[in-house]
Parts: sequence; C-alpha cells; structure tokens
Amino acid sequence: MWGPSPILGIWAAVSVACSLDRYRHDVSDSGAGLREILGVRGFRLLLGARLSGQLGDGLLQASLATFVLFSPEREPTATKVAVAFAILLLPYSLIGPFVGVFLDRWRRRTVLVWANLLRGLLVVGLAAVVASGRDDAVLAIAVLIVLGVNRFILAALSAGLPHVVVGRFLVTGNAIAPTAGTVASVIGGLGGIAIRKAVGGGDSGSVVVLACAIATYVVASAVASRLRPDQLGPDDHTATGRDTMRGVVSGMVAGMRHLAARRPAARAIGLVMVHRVIFGIAVALSVLQVRGALHPDDPEAAIYALTLATAAAGLGAFLGAFATPRASRRFGAVRWSAVVLVVGVTIGAVGAASATLPGLLVVGLFVGFAGQAVKVCSDTIVQEDVDDDRRGRIFALYDVAVNVAIVTGLTAAAFAAPSDGRTPFVASWIIVLGAIGALWALRAEHRDPARNYATDPSAIPGQR
Repeated sequence: MWGPSPILGIWAAVSVACSLDRYRHDVSDSGAGLREILGVRGFRLLLGARLSGQLGDGLLQASLATFVLFSPEREPTATKVAVAFAILLLPYSLIGPFVGVFLDRWRRRTVLVWANLLRGLLVVGLAAVVASGRDDAVLAIAVLIVLGVNRFILAALSAGLPHVVVGRFLVTGNAIAPTAGTVASVIGGLGGIAIRKAVGGGDSGSVVVLACAIATYVVASAVASRLRPDQLGPDDHTATGRDTMRGVVSGMVAGMRHLAARRPAARAIGLVMVHRVIFGIAVALSVLQVRGALHPDDPEAAIYALTLATAAAGLGAFLGAFATPRASRRFGAVRWSAVVLVVGVTIGAVGAASATLPGLLVVGLFVGFAGQAVKVCSDTIVQEDVDDDRRGRIFALYDVAVNVAIVTGLTAAAFAAPSDGRTPFVASWIIVLGAIGALWALRAEHRDPARNYATDPSAIPGQR
C-alpha cells in the first residue's frame, strides 16, 4: 500500500475474479498457481471478506476526501504531509500491540464477523457527525477509531491466511490477497467519488457514500460468517489467559519475546521497515518536487502529477505481486527480496534526483515494485516462522512497525530536503538504506535460515 489515502493508497492495479465453484478442499503441495489457490473455498471466503471490507474502506476515504486531514497528499508542504500521516498512523500504533493479543485469544473468524459489524456501527456514528457539519476534533477522533478497527481486521486476515493456504501456495496467497484488497479499496474510492458527485456533493453526499460503506462492512461480516468457527485459528483457542490489563500486557510481552526468538521473522519485518522508511523519503521528495519545482503555482496540476506517480506505483506493485511467487521459488524469498530492494530503490533514487515528472514515475514504478515484492516474501516468512498462538499479536506489532517506519522516513526527508525537493544528497539516502538492509538480510539469512523455523519449510521459498 502506498498510504492511507485514496491517492497515495494505490499499491496495485489488478483485478481478481474468483467464482464460487464446487471445490472444498485445502491446498496440497502439488503444483502451484492461481487456479489452484482460487479453488480453495476457505481462501475464497477470506478473500471475499477482505475485498468487501476494503471496498468499504475506499468508500470511507472518498467520503472524507474534502477533509484535508484525511488526504495527506493535499497538504502544501512535506512537513505537513508528515504531520498528517503521523496523526493518521501513530494513534493506532500506541494500542495495536495490546489489541493484537486478542487475535491469539479469540477465534479469528469470530473477530472478522463482529469487528466488521462494529465498524459498520461506528460508521453510522461517523455519518451522524458528518451530517451535523462538524469538521473538528470530534470528526478526527471518530475517523481514527474506525481506522483502528480496520487495522485490527487486516491483522486478523493476515494471521488467518496460513489456515486456508498451506505449503508453497502461501507466497501466492500473500501476493493475491493484499493486492486484490488494495484494488477493491481503489475501486471503492473511485466509486465513492462518483456517487458523492451524483447526489450533489457536500456533507449530504458524504453521508450517502458512508451509507454504502456500511453495507459493504455488513457484507464482509456475512462472508466471514461462512467460514467454520475454528477455521482461522488460533489452534488452541482455549488457552486464552486472562483478559485483564495485566494479562493483556503480559501477552504482548510474550509476543515480543517470541518474535525476538524467531529471528528470521523479526528480520523480515525489519526489511519491510527499511523499505517503508525509503517509501516515506520518496513521498516527501515527490510532494516537495511537484509543489516546489514542477508546479509551484498550480496546486491542481501538482495533485495530478502525484496521481500519475501513484498510478506508476500501482503498476509497479502489481508487477511485483505478479513476479514474486515464481521468482522467490527460483531464487529464494530472502535473496529475491534483497535483489529487488537494491535494484528497485537504486533506480528509484535516480528518478528522485532528477526532479522531473518522468523521474517521479520512475520512483513510483520501481519503489512500488520493490515494496510489494519484499512485503509478499516477508509476510510469508512471518506467517510460517511464528507460532499460530502468537501470530495475531505479531502481525499487530508488524503493522505498528510499518506505520512508524513510514512516518520516520517522511519526517527525516521533510526536515532535510529543500523546499523544492531538489536534493541528490537526500535521494542518495535511499540507495544507502536499501544496500544496508539487503546486505544485512542476506548475511543473517545465511547464518540463520528462515526455513529452519517454519511450521512447513516448503512454504518459504529458498535455495535448495
């Protein structure tokens, strides 16, 4: 994902068709491909719940597009972009590690059913706030609560995926699901803009779009309810511990210790963080360049240029998701991640240093490709190397780490770069960070392979 807004949130541009057929088996390790994985009923239902929910997320974002706080790319300076992203991303980061504990105590299918209904109910309240014409802290708090529930649901989806996709199909599942979910979010965003315009715009138009979002969340809940109650784990849901504050804190600490013991999983998260810091730098430079160098007196032209750059990032992410399952099986998950990170961000840095529109497209294309490839491989390693009864809290921590990394990159570039974004020096940071991250990952993987920790080593592509 390129970010939380309709424009910077485009990580891919691919559509996935999955018809409900009569296949009802789990994936075996024989063969690999899109047709086989879509033949798994559990995967189709989990994907359906994701698509419905993220379609609603796109509608939600479209309904709030006129509020600058929820469209960071519309901010006039990189510093304000960084502040807007921090407001959107960091509040959940304070509670994410704690609420992640419950993904390992409650049945994740139950979480998906009720959390989707909860966010539908919360959007009812949000619609009331919008209808009242409020554009203040009340609106901001209401949206942040809804976004927090969204992050909780996405962590549950990631933690539950290995229960419906196993073996060498897992990397394919990780390529399909998030990419298709982002496409659904983009479709929702575009559809929401069209609906809002069709009904006359304004606050009343936003309320209509929010009503559509509520419907999609109800659908997501209904789709999730078709999964078996125990189908997404945790495997031992009876070992729940105590849902007291002390019990939740101790559960979070236990999860962090488990992650420290499963070093390949921690490294996989670390490599994604390296990319997200790079991504934050790239976003900051892009905003500065379009507003300070390319279109200093034309905000609409600047937004259009950012839209083109984000479309390039979407194309890059699609290509990354398409290429990674096969390439990682051939070269190994960590080796493939390291190579695409170095090559992708190096070419992207050259584009950033040029401070031209074609350069911005190069940044989006290659940084987007690298990001999706690294994320697919890292998700697979984390899912396999982490015990199922701790997977929920680890993915919650993972989400927090990614958010912090994005804000870190944005903040560093915003304060170091000149107002027009013309800075080969800051662009060179991207190359250095990518090289250091890739070298670290490769050397550590050689000493301590991820496959040694995996529940099913065949799920993690590696050199044989």
